Amino acid sequence: MTFNPLQEKGIPLEKQCRNWSELNIRPYDKASVHPYSRCRGIVMNGIEVEAVMFSHQMARNTLDPEIRKQLSLMRRIEAQQQKVMNWLIPGDESTLEVTLGYEQVAVDLTAWIAQHEPDPYLRQVYEFGLLEDFDHLYRYANLYQMLEGHKADEITDRLTEIMPGRPTLFEHRDPRDEIRRPMTALAADPQSVMNALTVMSAEQQTMNFYMNIGNRPQEPLARATYLEIAQIEEQHVSHYESILDPTVGWFENLVLHQYHECWMYHSFMQDEVDPRVKAVYELHLAMEIEHLHVACEMMRKVEKRDPEAFLPREMGESIVFRENKAFIRDVLARQVDLTSKDSDFVPIDELPADDRYFAWNRAVNDGWNPTEEIIARARADGGEYRLETEGPHPVPGLRREDARDDATTAYARRRAS
Repeated sequence: MTFNPLQEKGIPLEKQCRNWSELNIRPYDKASVHPYSRCRGIVMNGIEVEAVMFSHQMARNTLDPEIRKQLSLMRRIEAQQQKVMNWLIPGDESTLEVTLGYEQVAVDLTAWIAQHEPDPYLRQVYEFGLLEDFDHLYRYANLYQMLEGHKADEITDRLTEIMPGRPTLFEHRDPRDEIRRPMTALAADPQSVMNALTVMSAEQQTMNFYMNIGNRPQEPLARATYLEIAQIEEQHVSHYESILDPTVGWFENLVLHQYHECWMYHSFMQDEVDPRVKAVYELHLAMEIEHLHVACEMMRKVEKRDPEAFLPREMGESIVFRENKAFIRDVLARQVDLTSKDSDFVPIDELPADDRYFAWNRAVNDGWNPTEEIIARARADGGEYRLETEGPHPVPGLRREDARDDATTAYARRRAS
């Protein structure tokens, strides 16, 4: 069924304010929630956070007091929506359990996006980041078993495999090699714009989450692990935000953000299995349709531009959470040894010995690496945790029986050479 939010009627903005009882939504039951229902909620929390923060930045760069008032009104509603999505997470879900949900989002969301990206370069951008978040899930899964005595598939089910990706140890790159080639929004496929906003917002939310909760664990190794992976999430935000068109103005960006929210809520309400949460998505979609209309009218008034000139006439394929095991295994087999150089992706072995990648990596990993320590301890305590439902790891050197030398040892050998 085709859907064009520009042709739909939303809830009038003045009727969108909700009271505390409506906002203080009953959280899901962590024992029975479907993993992808959890994932959808995490994503929409990140989408709403991006909407709020973008609106604040636009307001700080806007002189017209009437525009600032209109932004403030919409932003307050977006903030209410964000609270609803975030408040779905129950208080009895531990920080590590929430973290496993975040990383399952990063894996399966990015995998779907990569498979639905029409631009070959942008597809490579997503595949590159995918293997790093895939490894984060593996590290946190082993930390979860070590500290809480549970297996990660109690959170993720068997929907997502858990095994090494590109080892986190090797993900630490010089920041100047984290900037990608931007798209040209007017020439890009609308799907590319929606994809970029989705993954950037989700990674930004993960970055924000780790920035704020990474110091909550008491166990030193857990604190160190969040510290390390939080740095990679900041890299990922740089990685993904740099593919957006930097020449797009404030009002066009505002319209694109509101259109993007409509696409996300419309997509997720199609697959949501919890009727109560599905009703939230339907309500928020009706609100976002009105936000889009308001943003379009602001653009027409201030810039004398018609948003319909750059917005698609109908929304593309709905974004879906689903298994991506075969796809991820294929990307692992082809790309696990890649790093980035400027805006390109190259095998690490092709870099000269004096490349800045090695200098930065040596500086941060000097003497110790937390995510490798997790696996070393897990092996010493009886075995690392993996969930390999489709057979042995596609990369021989990362198979359980072949992983006699951990990545730290391999890295030490590289440094010595």
